[in-house]
Amino acid sequence: MMWLQYLRRLYSLDTLDTRFIISSTTPPKQALNELRLDPAKPSPHQNGEAQVRISNSKPAKNAEEAQPSKWGTSEFYIYYFVIITVVPFMFKVVYDVSKESHPNYAKFAPLLSEGWIPGRKIDDSDAQYSGFRENIPYLFLVVILHPILRKLYDSFWRADTYTQVQPSAGPNGRLTQGLSTSAAADARLEQRVSFDVLFAALFLIALHGFSTLKVLLILYLNYCLSKKLPKDYVPIATWAFNIGVLFANELCRGYSFGGIYSFIFPRPLSKDGLATANWGTWLDSYGGLIPRWEVLFNITVLRLVSFNMDYYWSLQLRNGSPVEKKQLDPSNLSERDRVSVPAKNGDYSFRNYFAYTLYSPLYLTGPIITFNDYISQLRYRPYSINRTRTTLYAIRFIIALLTMEIMIHYMYMVAIFKSQPSWNIYTPFQLSMLGFFNLNHIWLKLLLPWRFFRLWALLDGIDPPENMVRCMSDNYSAMAFWRGWHRSFNRWVTRYIYIPLGGSGAAGLWGKFRSILNYLAVFTFVALWHDIQLRLLMWGWLITLFVLPEIIASLLFPRRKWRDQPNAYRVLRGIGAVGNILMMMVANLVGFALGLDGLQGLAKSIIGSYSGLVFFASACGALFVGAQVMFEVREQEVRDGIRMKC
Repeated sequence: MMWLQYLRRLYSLDTLDTRFIISSTTPPKQALNELRLDPAKPSPHQNGEAQVRISNSKPAKNAEEAQPSKWGTSEFYIYYFVIITVVPFMFKVVYDVSKESHPNYAKFAPLLSEGWIPGRKIDDSDAQYSGFRENIPYLFLVVILHPILRKLYDSFWRADTYTQVQPSAGPNGRLTQGLSTSAAADARLEQRVSFDVLFAALFLIALHGFSTLKVLLILYLNYCLSKKLPKDYVPIATWAFNIGVLFANELCRGYSFGGIYSFIFPRPLSKDGLATANWGTWLDSYGGLIPRWEVLFNITVLRLVSFNMDYYWSLQLRNGSPVEKKQLDPSNLSERDRVSVPAKNGDYSFRNYFAYTLYSPLYLTGPIITFNDYISQLRYRPYSINRTRTTLYAIRFIIALLTMEIMIHYMYMVAIFKSQPSWNIYTPFQLSMLGFFNLNHIWLKLLLPWRFFRLWALLDGIDPPENMVRCMSDNYSAMAFWRGWHRSFNRWVTRYIYIPLGGSGAAGLWGKFRSILNYLAVFTFVALWHDIQLRLLMWGWLITLFVLPEIIASLLFPRRKWRDQPNAYRVLRGIGAVGNILMMMVANLVGFALGLDGLQGLAKSIIGSYSGLVFFASACGALFVGAQVMFEVREQEVRDGIRMKC
């Protein structure tokens, strides 16, 4: 049964991200040394022992509060039967409506392409995923070349300054290991930044051509705000500038050189009514591999804000470094300290800023890493990175990629939605499953680029947060879903927006109301950041609206009052979870798939007939079963000493 042990390790939480099993306040060195790195052995959190040592006493307390396991109970055997029966049928329904024999096939068939699976076409009609898919071979080539080029660069330029530093003797004859380690860390930072700046410049030119000048101008202006304005004006200027950049990029569509030239030097139109060519249009013709640089620049805006705000907060500290005050080991900082402890004053230079904002593995899609964390990891390689864990992470990425490939070869829900068919020819069950698997497609098309570029960063010695915590179908809480979906962005929003606005506020009713207002502000920004479209703004407000029932229910039914009735409370939570799941599906279908009009058609087909209502009741029952399994998955984690917030 060796393969089962490998499978357990492959899908363990520490393989995905060690942050899930180690407290954010725990220095990682000792904790990670206690993890078993042999993939043939189960991960320590799976036997419920090592995690208690890793995160001190809190996990032990959590494990004591966990309910007894229900995996082997008769109740859960009923759930297993429902899952084994229903889930294959869910796949079959979408497969059936994707067949050539379906009446709607002729309408969406033009959106299909020839696939690599014999006898199957592929639904590659999603432009976002199609762009990533087409460039996978080239991206793999870059990922292979990047570490090789760094090693070659290190071998020629001063790599020994940080790889071979030895303890030196002080005036009293004692070894001054700390000073030498600090010097080695500074040398490592200098060495890595020098390569990152060079590679980023070449990478940016290849991606955007002459539009690289536009990117550099925005970077320079943002840097000047942090350095040249009076300190008290930096936060508001930073936010005003970067939100303005989001709007300007969208409205001006990347500021074409031809358009700029025509605005400054207007010329009469040609006979056919088109603008005459100028040197600006010639520059636009050399736009690199991704001419529309502004589409991907939103992720860079987050790094611009991170640098300015981290620098601003560093100026607030007048009593010395927290590392010195708390006598922390800078090579073994906890994740929270890496994020919150400011870098050295000299680290906030334009060179480091350039390397951070344009760091090649994370430039296009993230995940997001703060400036302080980036500088800390450049000085000291994270203990969380090792060959075994990175290899397993790469295998998981390949499995996810193959899952997506098989899905779009056999299930054509994206093309069906794009073809805008007559929804009357679909049953409520078919419509619901098309919407459900369309959301799974969205989840996978985001997961794959995020994991690919995080894998690149891991291979390069940088450990950013994992963006996707759980499968899309393993969520029942709107608040937890938000924390676990695009997790690094959520952490960024929490640090730079939610907490500065006051966070969850004070306890009680006013605190909850203040928290809701902060959520509204956060999701308004999140929607505008994604794209300046009404439907995404509606999505942001719907998410805020749908958080309300969960907050109110937590006030009316606090867990502590149900300690003597755990099963009754579990059933009550299951009913609430069904409502939450339905609302989350509605919000995401509006924002990313159907829009309001499509959602109205889906709702009418379900509630407009007796069969639709029967299906709705059956679907709620299936969701209740799924929620109970989700609860038990989390209880198992608590029994293993792990308590995640999603």
